[in-house]
Order: sequence, then C-alpha cells, then structure tokens
Amino acid sequence: MAFSNIPPSALAKQHEASNPGQSVWVSANAGSGKTHVLASRVIWLLLKGVAPAKILCLTFTKAAAANMAARVFDTLARWTQHSDEELAAEITRIGAPVPAGAELAEARKLFARAVETPGGLKIQTIHAFCERLLHSFPFEANVPSRFEVPDELAQQDLLQRARRRVLAEANTDMGMLGAALRCLAVECRRNDHEFENLINEALRHDEIVGTHAGDDLADRLRRALGLRENRDVR
Repeated sequence: MAFSNIPPSALAKQHEASNPGQSVWVSANAGSGKTHVLASRVIWLLLKGVAPAKILCLTFTKAAAANMAARVFDTLARWTQHSDEELAAEITRIGAPVPAGAELAEARKLFARAVETPGGLKIQTIHAFCERLLHSFPFEANVPSRFEVPDELAQQDLLQRARRRVLAEANTDMGMLGAALRCLAVECRRNDHEFENLINEALRHDEIVGTHAGDDLADRLRRALGLRENRDVR
C-alpha cells in the first residue's frame, strides 16, 4: 500500500485501528485497507513480544487468509534486510512507537520466529477454525474423532452418487417418487439440460423437499406455491 496516497486523517485512523491495545471494529469499502490494518495489528503484536502461536486471525475465505498471511510474512522477511533507519521508518509507518536499538534487533528476528514456531501464525478461515475445534473436542461435540470435511470436488462426487442412486430407485418406483420422475421426464423430453437444471433447483429449495416429521411433501409444495388446501396448479 502506498502510504503517500492515503489522506492524513485516514492514515491516523488506520494507525488507531492497528493498535492491538484497543478493541476495534473496522467498517470500510473493498480495497480501502482493511487487510493492511489487520496485518499491521498482527505485526504490532509480534513487536510487543506476543508469541506467534498465541495469535489467531479469522477470515471468510481461503483467498483472504492467504493474502493476509502473505502480507505479514512478506513484511517480516523484508525487515531482515533493512538498515536500522529503514526498519525504524517501516515500524513507525504502521503506527507502532519509534523502536530503540534492541527493539530493531528483535524486529529482525520476527520472521524466523513466526516461521519456526510450531503451528506458526494461525491465519485461517472461520470454517477451518470450527473444524479444528471439532477435531479437538469430538466427544463433546458428538462427532467422529477422525472425521474429514470433503473439499468441493469430493462434495460434487458424493452429490452425483446420491443423485444416481435416487434416480435409479425412482425409475423402478411405482409410488410418489416414480411418478415425480416420470413427470419430470415428460416435461424435459425436449431438453436434457432442463432436467439437470430442475434437479439442481430443487436441491436449492430444501425447505420444500427437506424431511419434516408429520409433514407431507404435497402439503409443503402447496404452501410454497401459495395454493389453498385441495387445490393444485391446474
């Protein structure tokens, strides 16, 4: 981030938000420097002597977590090559107090300390954090101790397997499931992609097709379509 392009008032607010001695909520537009502020806050904590393993940063996406980690480690790696004057200028530029000689020497060690700490800096998504908690306390959470969370490709594969199994059962079913499949086949006989689109759309409306004890599928569908009892779309 080019500090020369930031208005002094905005830079002062960034320095205030970067101070780890304060509890801060930051609300700003995309690209306005929120990640820079959080990275500065983490670096400031390290400068104050906080162990890297005791710092936790949570983000919404993996891309944001990777960006955050890259900013912190790139800054610390750059500090190892700076002269005293350059390093002091960078430290004060993030809002931290002017460092003394001994503090400059410690600042140059932060990169190695962050890299070598078991577990290192914890910069991860909220989902990864929750998964880690569940792995740490599986019995309390009533989950299998060695459970795995499938990635997107594995999720798609599981979904396709379940879909093929249901369609195979529906193809030989003479009840409601079979009737629904035959209705779909008639509606989509001219367009194979339309069948796939309807299945995907149905899966997105689990409030209709989901399982509810004592609740009939036809009743749920009728309510979703705004139909009175004993009425249908015809």
